[in-house]
Amino acid sequence: MQPIISISGVSKTYASGFSALKKIDLDIRRGEIFALLGPNGAGKTTLISIVCGIVNRSSGTVTVDGHDIGTAYRAARGLIGLVPQELTLDAFETVRATVNYSRGLFGKPANPAFVEKVLRDLSLWEKRDAKAITLSGGMKRRLMIAKALSHEPRVLFLDEPTAGVDVELRQDMWAMVRRLREDGVTIILTTHYIEEAQAMADRVGVINHGEIILVEDKDELMRKLGRKRLELELREPLGAVPAPLAGYGLELAADGGRLVYTYDDQSERPGVASLLRDLGAAGIEFRDLATNASTLEEIFVGLVREKA
Repeated sequence: MQPIISISGVSKTYASGFSALKKIDLDIRRGEIFALLGPNGAGKTTLISIVCGIVNRSSGTVTVDGHDIGTAYRAARGLIGLVPQELTLDAFETVRATVNYSRGLFGKPANPAFVEKVLRDLSLWEKRDAKAITLSGGMKRRLMIAKALSHEPRVLFLDEPTAGVDVELRQDMWAMVRRLREDGVTIILTTHYIEEAQAMADRVGVINHGEIILVEDKDELMRKLGRKRLELELREPLGAVPAPLAGYGLELAADGGRLVYTYDDQSERPGVASLLRDLGAAGIEFRDLATNASTLEEIFVGLVREKA
């Protein structure tokens, strides 16, 4: 399937000589939720701003559903909704008028029923006649999302959309994002709440120092780079790991009362079933066990540190 966004060789160098992006190649699949992760200053917002036509690229090409963002700007931009980090609202305009105005900017005819649906989905309908200046920070964030959806875009950029907002808004917004994807809308998300990306994203891209260092299906990334950990609480403490178990790379706690086995799906080490069998053969009994796996956040931190 042709990607809905195709980014090829995109670079951005400012007059000061600072290189914010370095030959970015990235395709976004139609209908997916794509999480773009990176530390502060990595180039996430610059890349989004280029695709949305806010920042000029120094080189490279970008197309949105086949429309070049330079030569077919109106067609490309009309397909995109953007929720930026900053709150940019007319303080003295009402909620409903704000959304209607944004819709009109894209040449869309008035559609009161659609605007009502968007406001209801974002729990803003009761505030439809309130001025933006009277809204709480969370309500203003909701209004920014409503503005971005006003012209029925097929691509939605969410740039740190839940920064500084309450848990209720996050839950409402992610429910809305799932509904949008079911309707065929492509979502590109940047967030510092990486557990959200783990829960929501189909694919993950990691950018650092203006370069894409990884793009992978989320589940495949977790399988390839994730690590699993098995902790065994022993009935009797050990003085050392028995020689027959040396091949497992076990860690023994200082007090000898706990064994830790770390492994991953790519490892050539034997599996857990083999370990438990060999523990029994060695006469080692345990009273309890616990397992856990790497989170996307741990994988992300490891990737960024490795690149640094």
